[in-house]
Amino acid sequence: MGKTDISSVPVEIAPGIFWVGVLDRKRTLFDSFMKLRYGTTYNAYLIVGREKVALVDTVSVGFGDLLLKKISEIVKPEAIDYVVMNHAEPDHGGVIPGVLSLAGGATLLASKKGLSAAKLYYDVPENRMEAVGEETRIDLGGKTLRFIDAPWLHWPETMFTYCEEDKAVFTCDFLGAHVAADSIYEDEIGEIVLSEAKRYYGEIMMVFIKPVMKALDKLKELDIKIVAPSHGPVYRNPQPILDAHEEWTRGPLKAKAVVIYVSMYGSTATLAQTVIDALKEEGIEVAAFNMVEADASNIVSDLVDCSAIVFGSPAFYGGMHPKLATPVEVIRSIRPRGKMLATFGSYGWGAGAAKEIKTRLVPTGFDVIETLEIQGPPKVDVLERARAFGKTIANKISDSLV
Repeated sequence: MGKTDISSVPVEIAPGIFWVGVLDRKRTLFDSFMKLRYGTTYNAYLIVGREKVALVDTVSVGFGDLLLKKISEIVKPEAIDYVVMNHAEPDHGGVIPGVLSLAGGATLLASKKGLSAAKLYYDVPENRMEAVGEETRIDLGGKTLRFIDAPWLHWPETMFTYCEEDKAVFTCDFLGAHVAADSIYEDEIGEIVLSEAKRYYGEIMMVFIKPVMKALDKLKELDIKIVAPSHGPVYRNPQPILDAHEEWTRGPLKAKAVVIYVSMYGSTATLAQTVIDALKEEGIEVAAFNMVEADASNIVSDLVDCSAIVFGSPAFYGGMHPKLATPVEVIRSIRPRGKMLATFGSYGWGAGAAKEIKTRLVPTGFDVIETLEIQGPPKVDVLERARAFGKTIANKISDSLV
């Protein structure tokens, strides 16, 4: 007997709870920024009680027929009583109008702010919506749904849904990962899940670190056996992914530097290698990205736990090289915890790269710990200065972690 093809059938993840989501293996870019190595999923979950049926989230536009096909293998879609909208973003709510049209008696459940979003994005009539909060209980008959406010994870209207009897929490984007695999379960996929979850957290959730902490504290109060997000796999052993998010938000930073650089004629590249070698000699982990070749979306994983960010740029018409504009803007926007900033680079007839980088990042809380700008190609004495520059950064990282 061959392995079940989950792309076309529902999967029962607990008695009466079915994953009815879809795999999108062809998608290669998310938010027009994050390159997808393994595609993604749009997870929806059907909860079937003795008396009523609830659908938790839907899927992206274009996958509605497959969602309804999977639901039809369990119940008639017309029998759905509730559509729970944990989050209004179109990759999860895009099929809400189609489901509500088919299930004419269904009510949309969302947070108070979610009702406004449902009306804005999906034109859901007010008489077909109901606001739910942390005091709300929905009894499906042997399946009791509770709701946990989780604003800014990562839109203002987000919430989680918790099924008391099965100890399953549906967290939508939170705790997710962009992974489409042959199994819906994390423990059957392997190590790629944690690395992709970290990258996902860095790009989407890290800027909302305080709401993340609040949400983690709320989840600690629940007895959880299943974590079911809306991207990536389901966790049947949820503690490791919860612990990982604790580490990423509240754990100590690493003795680690992210070095991001560009070189036009080799001078800045030579400085970069000297700085990297000096950091490593002092026991500092280095994640280096040459932005001529690197993908800016891959930097975010290392930003989660690094202590320092080091930019290397040649002067480009009195400013930084344009290849650094994207990583600088990403860092400015997502605001990693590590706030030490250093810059180095070379120039021909006029400097200016360091000043532009600092102008962008210092207002968001970065502390400039070291700057090195040299004119022309680096000679022996300059390379010694670059080595000292790297060692100074290493010492300041080490001192910050004591």
